[in-house]
Amino acid sequence: MNAVSPQSMLVLLFMVLASKPFSVSAESLSPHQQLARDILAELVEINTVTATGDTAKAAEAMAARLRAVGFPDADVQVFTPAPRKGNLVARLRGTGARRPILLLAHLDVVEAKREDWSADPFKFLEKDGYFYGRGSFDDKAMAAIFVANLIRYKREGYKPDRDVILALETDEEVLDANALGIQWLLKNHRDLIDAELALNEGGGAFSKDGKPYFNGLQTSEKVSVTYRLEVKNPGGHSSLPARDNAIYHLADGLARLAKFEFPVKLNETTRASFERMSALETGQLGADMKAVTLARPDPEAVARLSAKPIYNAELRTTCVATMLEGGHAYNALPQLTRATVNCRVLPGEPVEEVQKTLVRVLADDQISVTQIAPYTLSPPSPLNPEIMQAVEKLTAELWPGIPVVPIMSPGATDSSFLRNAGILSYGHSGLMVDIFDNRYHGKDERIGVKSFYDGLEYLYRLVIALSSKK
Repeated sequence: MNAVSPQSMLVLLFMVLASKPFSVSAESLSPHQQLARDILAELVEINTVTATGDTAKAAEAMAARLRAVGFPDADVQVFTPAPRKGNLVARLRGTGARRPILLLAHLDVVEAKREDWSADPFKFLEKDGYFYGRGSFDDKAMAAIFVANLIRYKREGYKPDRDVILALETDEEVLDANALGIQWLLKNHRDLIDAELALNEGGGAFSKDGKPYFNGLQTSEKVSVTYRLEVKNPGGHSSLPARDNAIYHLADGLARLAKFEFPVKLNETTRASFERMSALETGQLGADMKAVTLARPDPEAVARLSAKPIYNAELRTTCVATMLEGGHAYNALPQLTRATVNCRVLPGEPVEEVQKTLVRVLADDQISVTQIAPYTLSPPSPLNPEIMQAVEKLTAELWPGIPVVPIMSPGATDSSFLRNAGILSYGHSGLMVDIFDNRYHGKDERIGVKSFYDGLEYLYRLVIALSSKK
C-alpha cells in the first residue's frame, strides 16, 4: 500500500466528518474547541475600543500564537500604522495552483460602559449557554475562529491548493477615509492580502422561534452617504416673530422627507433573497415576498413589506434624519438650523441622483443640502457557484432543510473596500444567532456557546472546501 500524505489524510478526515452532522457538548470540549475558546477569551479581555483601546496588543497576541505552532516570521506580520493601532497578516502557504483566499475579521470594537452592562464588558463570561463580552460576536468570534483554524491546519499539515491568508484589522468600526485597517493594508501592502475571494463578517445563520431559519450569504451592501441640511436666517428678537423662521423651514422639509419613499429596486441578491424567503414564510408575508419579485410588483404587497423596517431596507434606498440642532437663545429667532440625514443607497444607484432627490423632496430653496462624509461605492459580488455549492452542502449537513439565502446588508462592512479592489468578498460566518436578538453594538453582547463551536467547525470545513483540489 502506498504511503498516505498528510494532505490526503486531511481530505479523508474531512470526508468522514462531512458524512455526519456536527454538534458540541459544552461539558467535554475537544482540544481544538478549548483552543478557540481560550483565544476568544483572550481577545475579549483586550480592550480594543476603536478610539481608546489597543488593537496592536491584540494583533501581537494572535501573532504569538501563530508563531508558536511553527508559522515563520515572514508569514506572520503585525503592522502598527499608529500607536495602539494594529493589523495582523498571516499566510498558510499552499501549492499556488489557484489565487489565495482571504479570511478577514476586525479586532476593534465599539465602546461599552460598565454601568450599562450587567457584567464587565471586557471580562469574558460564560453563562447560561452564552459567551458574553464586548466583541464576543462582532467580530472577535470570527477572528478567534480563523486563528484557531489556521493553527489546526498547520498542525495537521494541510497543504491547500491556494494560499490561505488571514487579516485581522483595526478601525473597521469607523466610517473614515483615513482608517488604518483594510484601507491602509490595501494601499500599503496590497501584495500581502491580494486574493481571488474573501470571507468576512456580514452574513451568518439565523434561528427563529428556537429553530434554524436560514443561512445568509452576504454578497452586497448598501452605500452609506451622509448629508447636512442647513437653513440660515437673519434672526431677530423672539418678541417679533416672523413667518420666515429657520426652524419652520427645516421642520417642514423634514416632514416632507419623512413621508417620501424611494422606488423599489431589486438586484440579483435581493430578488433571490425574497424568492427564497417566500418559501419559508406562510400566509400573507410569504405571498407578499413572492409578489415583490414579479415584473410588476403588487403595490399592496410592497406597502405591507415596506411597513417592516427589515424588509423596507432591502427594497429601496432609504434616507432618514438622525441629528437635529438649531437656535442659540430662548428669546431669539434662530439664525441657523441643521439636520443630519443618513442615506443607505442601493448598490449601483447613482449617489448624485439621491442628493437631487433630497433637494426635490425638501422642496425649499432655503434648505441647502451638502454631503459631509466620504462614501465607498461597492459593486455586488456575484453568486459564485463554487461558494454557493460549498455553503449549501455544509448547510445541509449542519441544519438539514434550511435554505441558503443571498442577502444584502443595509449596514456597512469592510467588504466594500475589498470588492472595489477586485477581491470578491462574501459575508459568511456559520455563526447562528436569533434573528430577533441583535445585541452587537448593544448591551450584554453575546454569542451562543453551541453557535461558536458549530461556527468553528463550519468555517474549518468551508475553507477546506474552497481551498482543496477539486
